[in-house]
Amino acid sequence: MSIRLNDIAPDFSTDSTSGKLTLHEWIGDHYAILFSHPKDFTPVCTTEFGAVAQLAPEFAKRNTRVMGVSVDSVEEHKKWKRDIEAFSGAPADFPIIDDTSLQVAKLYDMLPADAYLPDGRTPADSATVRTVFIIGPDKKVRLTMSYPMSVGRNFAEILRALDAIQMTDGAPIATPANWVPGQDVIVGLGLNDAQAKEKFGQLDIKLPYLRLTKAPEK
Repeated sequence: MSIRLNDIAPDFSTDSTSGKLTLHEWIGDHYAILFSHPKDFTPVCTTEFGAVAQLAPEFAKRNTRVMGVSVDSVEEHKKWKRDIEAFSGAPADFPIIDDTSLQVAKLYDMLPADAYLPDGRTPADSATVRTVFIIGPDKKVRLTMSYPMSVGRNFAEILRALDAIQMTDGAPIATPANWVPGQDVIVGLGLNDAQAKEKFGQLDIKLPYLRLTKAPEK
C-alpha cells in the first residue's frame, strides 16, 4: 500500500550508525526527513549525503532531524561515512539505518513487496530506493519526492519545502509557486476578506480567490 500525504508514517525499529532506534521515538517532537538511496559508495549519493552533512545547522534551526535510509549494512555505512566527510568537509552525524532486509524500503513502498536483492547487487537493482519523506511532529507524512538515479536531489528545494510546510502548519495560508521565506503568502479560501483582514491585516487582492498577505512570523 502506497504512503499518502497525511498518513501516519509507518513506525519501525532498526540498527543505525547511531545505534538502535525506533522511528517515532527518534522523531519525538521534531520534524523529520527520511532520505533513501540505493547503495553505499555511489557517486551521486555521496554528494547528497555530503550536502546533508553541510546543512546540519540549517536542519537544527528548523527543529528537524534527518535520517539516511540505505539497503546496506551499518558496517558499510561507517566505512562510507569517511568518504562523505572527506568530500563534504563536514561530519555526517545523522543516523544512516541498516535496511539490508528491505524492511523499510518495503514498508514505505520504495520496492515491490516481493523484491529480492541478492548479495553482490548493484545500485540498479535497488534504483527505486531514492525517495524523500518529510514527517511532522505528529508523525504524519507531509511531503514525498522520488528521484531517478541520474538526478541528484536539490536540498535547497527540500529546505524550501520544509520552510513552507512549517510556515503553513495549522494556519489558514498557503505558499505560491516558487515561494521562499520572506515573500508573501496566500490567504486560505476558508476566510472571507473581512476575516482575513482581521487576522492578517493588509491584503493584496490579485483576484477574488487569490489574496496575498505578509507571511506571519513564526
